Amino acid sequence: MRILIAAAGSRGDVAPYTGLGAELSRAGYDVALAVPDTFEPLAREAGLEVRRLPADTRVRGSGTRGRDVMRTAAAFVTELGQGFADAVDEGTDLLLLSTTTAPLGWHLSEATGTPSLGVYLQPTTPTGDFPPVVTGSRSLGRLGNRATGRFALRMVDRVYEQAVAQLRHRLDLPPASPSETRRRQERAKRPVLHGFSTALVPRPSDWRPGLDVVGNWWPHHDPAERLPAELEDFLAAGPRPVLVGFGSMASGEGERLSEIAVRALRRAGLRGILQAGSAGLAADGDDVLTIGDVPHALLFPRLAAVVHHGGAGTSAAALRAGVPAVTVPVTADQPFWAGRLAALGAATDPIPFRSLTAERLADSLNRVVRQQSHSRAAATAAQHMAKENGARRTLETIQKLTDG
Repeated sequence: MRILIAAAGSRGDVAPYTGLGAELSRAGYDVALAVPDTFEPLAREAGLEVRRLPADTRVRGSGTRGRDVMRTAAAFVTELGQGFADAVDEGTDLLLLSTTTAPLGWHLSEATGTPSLGVYLQPTTPTGDFPPVVTGSRSLGRLGNRATGRFALRMVDRVYEQAVAQLRHRLDLPPASPSETRRRQERAKRPVLHGFSTALVPRPSDWRPGLDVVGNWWPHHDPAERLPAELEDFLAAGPRPVLVGFGSMASGEGERLSEIAVRALRRAGLRGILQAGSAGLAADGDDVLTIGDVPHALLFPRLAAVVHHGGAGTSAAALRAGVPAVTVPVTADQPFWAGRLAALGAATDPIPFRSLTAERLADSLNRVVRQQSHSRAAATAAQHMAKENGARRTLETIQKLTDG
């Protein structure tokens, strides 16, 4: 059986599917991962076939809002939609669709008759339990949360409008708006699996059957992989350090962020590791080391804390390691995950990206490292997450679907 997983966005929107794909491959499935060119090496390292999705995933700056964000997102998905049809061939037996690719993949499924299964990294279905992930707002009560959740979906449908119209025309399908298609999916009670932990987001009490939270899909890494020697030496040379990294965020802000990070670390009397990322963080000194990409699973358990942007994957990786966090959310769903970590007690209150100063960061680092309550909360969550196996749950669901 041939499975195609389609994912696009930032690195954090793609990397979890390398682990899921590898698990399905080990179970005997023929798995391909459709991703933008940037992430082809991630798929190949996991032993997966690669299909190309044409989309520019670079995050340009971090200060755009409102119409600019909508326009950028619409351009991204329109480009994505134009090449998505090429990634699905006649031999594909099942489509696994991420949050980003599902509103396009549904139409491919309709045109080809290929079954699809949602595999989402964010909870997108409206619920009274919390506000929509993209608003980053406080709870408005059950009715208000559901209303804003429905509004958020309408905004997403607007982003996909042009892409869907072009894709359906190419596939010789009759016109149908993104909102019509979404309603059809809901009426059919199509299954959607959510790859995050119930430690962070318990399954909402008002979700319909078929919407399940299965636990994280962890990025693939070679079991034989080791941390670089320079990093090992730094870890061994003193107390546990703090990692500071912004992943795919904050391009062009490296100099400002590096200066803030180093000043804050020294003010708090802590050793630090700066992860370059898209921002290009860098600093020199006996108490600070700059690194590139390394597997979270290898590094995080050896840290005192993680300062990060609140991405879903980094938030989960820190919790899995039982390490507390200071979050500095930049955009999109990051304020949501940052808020969930704080509510759990595993992180301090989020520092908005534009409000970040060395003084605020140092104060938060002092609290998160020296107040044991944050570490205890993270350790409790880690024990909960150790009992979850998102990839295995997904495999079991696929086996039931295909056997049926």
